[in-house]
Amino acid sequence: MNGLDTPLRRQLIQAGVVLHEQAATAHRLPWFVRGVQALSGWLAALFLLGFIATGVVWVLESPVAALVVGSVMIVGAYALLRRSSGSDVIEHMALAFSLAGQLLMAWPLADMLGFSARFGWGLVVMQAVLAVGMPSRLHRFVAVLLACLALEFALAAGGVVQVASSGVVLALAALWLNELRWPTRLSDVHAWGVGLTVGALVLQGLALAGQALWLGSFIDVGTLSPLLGRSVGTVLAGVALLWVTHSVLVRHSPSQAVLLVSYGVALLVAVLSYGVPGLSGGITVLLLGGAVSHRFLMSSGVLLLLAAVSHYYYWLDMSLLHKAALLLALGSGLLALRWGLRRWRRAIVKRGHFDGR
Repeated sequence: MNGLDTPLRRQLIQAGVVLHEQAATAHRLPWFVRGVQALSGWLAALFLLGFIATGVVWVLESPVAALVVGSVMIVGAYALLRRSSGSDVIEHMALAFSLAGQLLMAWPLADMLGFSARFGWGLVVMQAVLAVGMPSRLHRFVAVLLACLALEFALAAGGVVQVASSGVVLALAALWLNELRWPTRLSDVHAWGVGLTVGALVLQGLALAGQALWLGSFIDVGTLSPLLGRSVGTVLAGVALLWVTHSVLVRHSPSQAVLLVSYGVALLVAVLSYGVPGLSGGITVLLLGGAVSHRFLMSSGVLLLLAAVSHYYYWLDMSLLHKAALLLALGSGLLALRWGLRRWRRAIVKRGHFDGR
């Protein structure tokens, strides 16, 4: 599109999308060179932090001093990123400084609040501010991922386990389905979306493993009814699945019968996910990846779905013969669903051809 006044280019400009044509055509460094630069940034930051730490050990003994020094380090990282001009060395060095500053700020907060839900929510707010304000895609990705972990910490500390992963899936659906509402910040939306996707993978893995991060050694997890956490998580994942299903269907204008069947299947899957944790989340991410044509999302959805089904199959209290019959029925159902979807797609294509579309 460089130098061409195409209709698509005019529509994008009218929508407010900034086209960095020179940056798109510029030569990009190979991945291994960028990796060496990133490693150089981390080494430089670690050496500098070690040099500084030898003279300011007393900071850890004063909560106020730790908060001040941590804030200064985060502000310094922000200033470095504003002047980095795309340098991988500076970007990773700033990230290391920011993480050290966040640790200095979290230390006195943990001392004052303890490992409680309030401490977890404080970390969520801090990471959310950094995810929005830091001028770096890498830093935004890391901040969103840390926010997901802090959310798990806060909810588990409050006694509501198995809710964080479903909440992250719902936030992921809301972000990707509305990405075009912020045309000038598509790069930021992509970084937030990847962070939420990786966070969903991590939290779902922790949920299926029966772990609540590192909370087991600090506090009592599960002070509320475990049924409450599973019920809330099921509802959140079901809302996300119905939302994505509706967004996909309205783009194709299907018949009323197809709409009713699709919503019925989505609602059935949402109900079944109460007994198969993670089922709705995996299907939601998979459908979302197909809706926005994002391969990483589709791959993550497949991983979430396989993890949920494998976990349920492994812990199912049935004989191997019955498990084999269940797999046979499930495979047959999936093949029948594929056959029906292919026929539906051919009918849509044929109807559009005859209508002259």
